[in-house]
Amino acid sequence: MSDTIEQKCLSKGVKLTDQRKLIVKVISQSKEAYGDSDHPDVDELYSRVSKIDSKISIATVYRTVKLLEEAGILAKHDFKGGKARYEAMIESHHDHLIDVKTGEIIEFVDEEIEKLQIKVAEKYGYSLVDHKLELYGIKKKSQ
Repeated sequence: MSDTIEQKCLSKGVKLTDQRKLIVKVISQSKEAYGDSDHPDVDELYSRVSKIDSKISIATVYRTVKLLEEAGILAKHDFKGGKARYEAMIESHHDHLIDVKTGEIIEFVDEEIEKLQIKVAEKYGYSLVDHKLELYGIKKKSQ
């Protein structure tokens, strides 16, 4: 990711209070701390932020996440399970494979799938401008 979330906020005119800076910092560090499969929901973000500053309310976290999403800084995912999950918008496209038992999320890019999506759009007379692919599965047992 070329720009940090904080840099994106500044370039888009999103004002960063001290509380917002902390929330942004926690979001920025989530993949480093929790791995690539980390797509926290607001409750998880609140839990992480409140360990650092107990004065931040969950409402502040909700408002900040909504603001960052509306500014195009965070991507919202409505994976099955009822809670919206978030990740920083990144420059490169990727798809998601979600384990329905554990909730683990695997990010991947597959050139064959990318080509097939373009082919399907063209078959029906369209030019593909965007897409989102979410696969849901259960991990196979080792044999």
